[in-house]
Amino acid sequence: MARVFVFNRDGELTGPVESPDWQLTDAEWRARLSPEQFRILRSQGTERPFCGTLLDNKQSGVYVCAGCGLPLFSSDSKFHSGTGWPSFFRPIAKENVLERPDESHGMYRVEINCARCMGHLGHVFPDGPRPTGLRFCLNSESLNFTPSDELATLADAAAEQNAK
Repeated sequence: MARVFVFNRDGELTGPVESPDWQLTDAEWRARLSPEQFRILRSQGTERPFCGTLLDNKQSGVYVCAGCGLPLFSSDSKFHSGTGWPSFFRPIAKENVLERPDESHGMYRVEINCARCMGHLGHVFPDGPRPTGLRFCLNSESLNFTPSDELATLADAAAEQNAK
């Protein structure tokens, strides 16, 4: 079980709530995701800079995991980093994003993953703006975007179970 923050049917972020971990087979993930989403989320891939569909998105709303729909980042924390990937200075809830060391490609970085499905999202770096000084650098393919006026569509069953 993951202790995460989710949206309720009123479009309000609530939690932490207990939500089952998503543990699918590769075949199930391949059926759910596009080939590029699978490469990034399930195989720790990275999209090329300046080509992601969400890089220049300036709408108000929430970015969720493309794998399981867990809310990850709000447009309120998005900023232009000049790196070529959507960047945020904080997650919507720290519980929803897991960090782990990544020593691949001959360098040390901190990988970020979805707390519910463990999908690879990108990396976090200590060179972001105030107030956190962090830059969460994401792959567009690891995210789906929901506009602010549609947040109720993100209602999660875990929020309803927690309310009882």
